[in-house]
Amino acid sequence: MLSNEIVLRPRFQMEIEQPCSQLLARFSDAKKSQNKFVVSCVDDHLFIKLPNNQQHFWSPQLHLEIIEKDENSCSLQGFFGPNPTVWTMFMFLHVAVGILFMVNATWLYSNYNLGNPIDLQVGIAVFLVLAWILLYFAGAMGKKKGKPGMWELYNFMMETIQ
Repeated sequence: MLSNEIVLRPRFQMEIEQPCSQLLARFSDAKKSQNKFVVSCVDDHLFIKLPNNQQHFWSPQLHLEIIEKDENSCSLQGFFGPNPTVWTMFMFLHVAVGILFMVNATWLYSNYNLGNPIDLQVGIAVFLVLAWILLYFAGAMGKKKGKPGMWELYNFMMETIQ
């Protein structure tokens, strides 16, 4: 299952001795009988998240996929992650910093070989490294801030399937 140290987007898999339809029905019943979590179902995919009024920028959500093994058992595959919009923005910023660093390194190398001053390129390289470090610490902070919510979602899932 989950270890005590939750990684940025942890994944897990469980084998459940119930038919898929019964498991989906349990989540459908849980959706109607409580208001602490928002449960959405699309085919065999379930999305569990906190209500909008309780969400913050780093709020996690749980994505579950129920895969039928045979008529009396199924496999539950899940992963935690931030809001997809936040995750996309975060990955975009990482990629943008990386690409800008490579472009700047090429510019720096060209100017160095031509004997031109490289002060500007070195300054940009230092700025980009600092930006990457800032993104790293922002991700670590978000992971720490979202950890209690991940455990709430996990415990809700475990209560629902048992």
